[in-house]
Amino acid sequence: MATHTVPSHSLTTPAQQPTAQRVPGRRGRAATKRRSRVLTYIGLVVAASVAVFPLLFMIFSSLKPDSQIFADLGSVKAFLPVGELSLDNYEGVFQRVPAGRFLLNSAIVTVCIVVLGLVVNSMIGFAIARMRWKGKRIILSLVLATLMVPFETIAVPLVFWVAKLPSLQWVVDGFLVKQGMLNTYQVQILPYIANALAIFLFSQHFGDIPKEIDEAARVDGASWFTIYRKIVVPLSGPTFATVAIIMMLPAWNSYLWPLMVVQEEAMRPVSVGMQYFFQLNPVWGEIMAYGTLITVPMLVLFIIFQRSFVQSLAGTAVKG
Repeated sequence: MATHTVPSHSLTTPAQQPTAQRVPGRRGRAATKRRSRVLTYIGLVVAASVAVFPLLFMIFSSLKPDSQIFADLGSVKAFLPVGELSLDNYEGVFQRVPAGRFLLNSAIVTVCIVVLGLVVNSMIGFAIARMRWKGKRIILSLVLATLMVPFETIAVPLVFWVAKLPSLQWVVDGFLVKQGMLNTYQVQILPYIANALAIFLFSQHFGDIPKEIDEAARVDGASWFTIYRKIVVPLSGPTFATVAIIMMLPAWNSYLWPLMVVQEEAMRPVSVGMQYFFQLNPVWGEIMAYGTLITVPMLVLFIIFQRSFVQSLAGTAVKG
């Protein structure tokens, strides 16, 4: 009887053949992921460079005289601490304008806006997200609709009203109530306390916290304010940090509103003080030094709270 020899390649089991075919596919997908990761890193580096290089130029130019600044514009030296470096521009800043007073005014206004804003907006967000009452969705929609109204459209009527409202001012023997809030801290603080975006972020985050906690606390006799203060607030650290940054940056950089309602130099914030440097002959080294003084504090605070900021926005985006 004749015997037939079976080819060795036909002895391959069916389970082995797909495995051999899948290996190139896995390698291809891995290579695609590596290319995608490399392109992502390149894009991030380019975006970071666009954001960082102007800051480096401003900081290092604040240490150089104007002649050195213009000489370095055509080379990489503009972004490096090379050449004639000194603190003369910073001394010139404090000689030309009361920079210390401007910084103090902006610090007072910003701290008050952030602290009061966190309290007011978080309470409003808590009421919308946790409490049961009719019309809260309509109220939230109206609040968000205010984001579409530019501040410039209501600035002039707002100036008229604050000029008529009573203001609390400090005098030698105590406090005195006068008519009109112009040239005061109050007029720079009150319009910025309520913030539609902050209310939205708080309501979104508070709504994610299980409502069974409220029911259990209410059974134990806790009030809504107790639930807000002892339960909800301790669980919302990243959201509070995010709202603090969102409210802090516009408050610190506010220019149009203080320019309209503050005429006294002693009450002006840092942004309005920038216009002093463009009168007569501008000294660009001093301008860069003043810009550094008003930029670095906000940059440092953002770096400190950036992790909480990203976590909160990412959570809101996922929910949306």
